Amino acid sequence: MELPVPKNVKPSKHSFFSSKDRENISWFWIKYLKAKTPWLILVLVLIAVQGAVYQQFLVLTEDGLRVIFDSGSINDLVWVCGIVFALFTTRAVISYIIPRLSVWLASEAVMQMRRDLIDHLMTLDLAFFERTQPGEIILRLVNQSQALSLFVGQATVNAARDAATIFIVSGYLLYKSPFLFLAAIVVMPTILLLMQHVSSTIKKIQSTAENAMGAYMTGIDEMTSGMRTVKISGQEEVERTRLVTATHNIRNISLRLQSAQALVMPAIDMMAAFVYVLVIGGGGYMAISGEFGLDGAGIIAYLLGLALIFDPARTLASFFAKLQANLILLDGVRSLYRETPKITDAPHAHEDFDRSGDLILNEVQFCYDKNHPLFDNLSMRFAGRKVSAIVGATGSGKTTVLSLLTRLYDVDHGSVTIGGTAVKDVKIKALRSSFSVVAQDIVIFNNSLKENIRYVRPDATDDEVRAAAEAAEIADLMDARGNKPLGPKGSQLSGGQKQRIAIARAFLRASPILLLDEATSALDQKTEDKVKRALNRLSEGKTTLIVAHRLSAITHADWIYVMDAGQVVEQGNHDTLIAQGGLYAGMYKAQKGSYA
Repeated sequence: MELPVPKNVKPSKHSFFSSKDRENISWFWIKYLKAKTPWLILVLVLIAVQGAVYQQFLVLTEDGLRVIFDSGSINDLVWVCGIVFALFTTRAVISYIIPRLSVWLASEAVMQMRRDLIDHLMTLDLAFFERTQPGEIILRLVNQSQALSLFVGQATVNAARDAATIFIVSGYLLYKSPFLFLAAIVVMPTILLLMQHVSSTIKKIQSTAENAMGAYMTGIDEMTSGMRTVKISGQEEVERTRLVTATHNIRNISLRLQSAQALVMPAIDMMAAFVYVLVIGGGGYMAISGEFGLDGAGIIAYLLGLALIFDPARTLASFFAKLQANLILLDGVRSLYRETPKITDAPHAHEDFDRSGDLILNEVQFCYDKNHPLFDNLSMRFAGRKVSAIVGATGSGKTTVLSLLTRLYDVDHGSVTIGGTAVKDVKIKALRSSFSVVAQDIVIFNNSLKENIRYVRPDATDDEVRAAAEAAEIADLMDARGNKPLGPKGSQLSGGQKQRIAIARAFLRASPILLLDEATSALDQKTEDKVKRALNRLSEGKTTLIVAHRLSAITHADWIYVMDAGQVVEQGNHDTLIAQGGLYAGMYKAQKGSYA
C-alpha cells in the first residue's frame, strides 16, 4: 500500500491555500524555522535594503536625466553616476550575503526535518514497512526533502526579494503619480484569477507526478534487487521496457506540469504590454499638457520603475505557480508523521521478566487481513531452555508465531507470555533484546565482515567480535577479507557464509532466547553440517525455537509442532510423530531420501 497523502490532496478551487496547506506551512514554520527568527529578520532587512536601492536608483535616474536635459552640468552627472554605482555595489554585496544565509537556514531546517523523519520511521511498526513500497519512503526522505530545501532556501527568498522590490518601487510610483499607478494596476484582478486557476491545475498534476515517481523508484529497487533472477531468466528486455515506459510516463507528466506553469509568464507579459501602452499614452499626454507636474524625465523614470516592477512580478508569479507543486511535496513529507505506531510500550510496562521461562501462546486470534483470519484460538507452549520446533507448509503461520512472540505484531485476542509475563506488559526494547535471530534472509551491509558481525552490538570489542566469528566458524574468512566490503546485500558471499555471519551475530548478542527461522534451508549438505555445528553450540543452555521446512534440522528437538492453515494439527517429539504416521511422518518420509 502506498503512502496515501498525494492521492488525498484535494486542491481548493476557491483559494491559493487549502486548510491542509495552511496546516502544513504552520507545522514547518513552528517546528523548523521559528527558532531561526533572528536570522530570518536579518535576511528580510537585507531584502528591504535591496528594494530601497531600486527606489533610489529611480530617483537618481530622474535627477540624472534632468541634468542631461536641463542644466548640462558634468560635475552633477558624475556625482549621480557615482552614487548609482555605489548603490548597485551595495546591492551586489547583499545579493551575495542573502543566498548564503538563506541556503544555510533552509539546509539546517531540512536536515533537522530529515533527522526527525528518520527517528519517526524507526518507531513505526513492521506492518508499515511491509505494506509500503521502498520507493515511496526514499521519495519522501531524499527527493521531496531536497526539493523543499532548494525551494525554501532559494525560491522563497527570491520571492521575498521580488515582493519587497515591488512594494517599495510601487510606493514610489504611487507617490509620483497616483493616477498613472492606479491605471497600471487595473490588470491585477486578471492576474489573481489566472493564478487561482493555474494553482489548482498544478496541484492535481504534481500529485500525479509524485505517485508516478514513487512507483518508478520502487521499480528500480525491485529490478536491482532481483537482477540475478533477471539475468538468469533472460528478462532484461522486459525490465528495460517496464522502466522505459515508466520514464515516458514521468516525462509526459512533467511536460503537463511545465505547460501549466508556462501559462503564467506570457499572460503577465501581455498584461505588462497593456500597462506600458497605457502609461506611455497617458503619461505622454500628462507631460505634454504640462498640467500634472510630470516632465519627460519623470515619464522615462516612471517607465523604468514599471520595468523594475514587472520583471520581479513575472518571477513572483512563477514562484506562486511553483509553490503549489511544493505544497504537494511538503504534504508528502509530512504524510510520514501521520503514520503512527500501534505497538508501543504500555504505561505500566516494565523490564523485569523471566527470560528463561516458557513462551506461551494462549487461545490466540490473529489476522493480517480482517477478511482472512490466520489464527483462531491457537495455543502453543515452548519450554524454557529446551529446543522446540515448528514445521508445516508455506503459509501455515510458522514465521508469524515468531513475530507474535517478539511483538512485531500484537494479537487480536488471547495472550502471549514469557515466563508468565504478558509481552504487552514488557518494554519493547527489553523484550526484543532477549531474542537472537538467525533467519534464511540475512541483512548484509556493504561493509567489512567484522563490522557486519558487530552490527547487533556496536559497542562490542574486537576480541568479542573475533570470539563470535570463531564460534560461528567464519573467523578465517574474516581475516582473509580484512576491511574489504562485502558488496551490496552481501553479493560477494555465499549463502552459507551469510548464515554464519548471522550466527556470529547471535553469539555476539548472547540473548537467552534463540529463534532459528529456516536457518539452513538454502544450504547444501556439507555447508549445512558446518552451520548446524555452530547452531548447536549457540543453542546450548538457551530457549531455542526452530522454524524449518527441512525436517532433518529439527529431529533433535524436545518438542515439535506441526502446523497447517494456522492450526496445530500434530505435536510431540520426533519419535512420537513418526509413530503416529500422520502429516509429519509423511513429510519426513518424502524428504528422507535427501538425508542420506
